Amino acid sequence: MSEGSRHSWWDRVERFGRAAETWLIVALLGGLIVFASAQIVLRNLFSIGLTWGDGLTRLTVLWLALLGALAASREGRHVTMGAVTRWLPLRWQTGVRVAADLFAAVVSGAFAWYSLQFVQDSREFGDVLLNDVPAWRLQAIMPIVFALMAVQFLAHALRRALRRELGIEAS
Repeated sequence: MSEGSRHSWWDRVERFGRAAETWLIVALLGGLIVFASAQIVLRNLFSIGLTWGDGLTRLTVLWLALLGALAASREGRHVTMGAVTRWLPLRWQTGVRVAADLFAAVVSGAFAWYSLQFVQDSREFGDVLLNDVPAWRLQAIMPIVFALMAVQFLAHALRRALRRELGIEAS
């Protein structure tokens, strides 16, 4: 397999992942807006509401926050300590950014591990949400997203380090 065909295969996988992630964020946000608005109308005009509505709203916000963080980390638009690296000598900036990406990968990996333990405990104890849905099914996004973020930060660190070694970029 040539380098070009591997690269194009990976590009297709990456484009599909981005499209799926974007579609899911848009669908969840749109659904959240419609559902929350319906809940407000039901409560204020008819004095009724869905008993599981608040729980669904909280879960949707959790999913949106996690997917948004995943998208931000993929694009390099997450919160960083850019002000600190700006004042460092140019030759140190890449090394500090690699170290920051590695630190973020370790922290994200730890979050993935502990959220996996949380989800396993939730499954073991038989927790339910939204009246009868096993909680672990709805919480499973946490270890998945944090693991993906850890991989992304590790890839960012490796990419920066390789570019520095090859002299492609200064930052």
